[in-house]
Amino acid sequence: MAAPLIAALGVRPAPTNPPAEGDLPAPPALKNILRHACYDCHSNETRWPWYSTVAPLSWLLQRDVNHGRARLNFSRWPDYASDPGTACEKLEKIALVLTRGDMAPWYYQLLHPTARLSRAQRDAVRDWAHQEAIAQQPPG
Repeated sequence: MAAPLIAALGVRPAPTNPPAEGDLPAPPALKNILRHACYDCHSNETRWPWYSTVAPLSWLLQRDVNHGRARLNFSRWPDYASDPGTACEKLEKIALVLTRGDMAPWYYQLLHPTARLSRAQRDAVRDWAHQEAIAQQPPG
């Protein structure tokens, strides 16, 4: 009974960072906030901590990064920017989740204090994302 559990603990996903295809064009101060608070899950520049090699934490981290990259990946911003509607949608979603306080998840913030944004940081990124979304709205 213990053998399958022990074997499962030995199965670890390989943490990967695919090559970045581009980046979000943002002012340096905002980019710095995003890098520290968001890029671990929402880019191909994930900083994999030591516990990312320890099962079952490695499974959870890999799942969260995969999910985060699938929803929004700053390293693939040129893909979004090639369609103004998609870029606008992503920027509005950033503003929305910051307004609602949905990011970063509480359990992530426990181990990653840089993901805890102050109200001023949250407001600055939210306001910038909203203004950028307006500026990038497709005509019509």
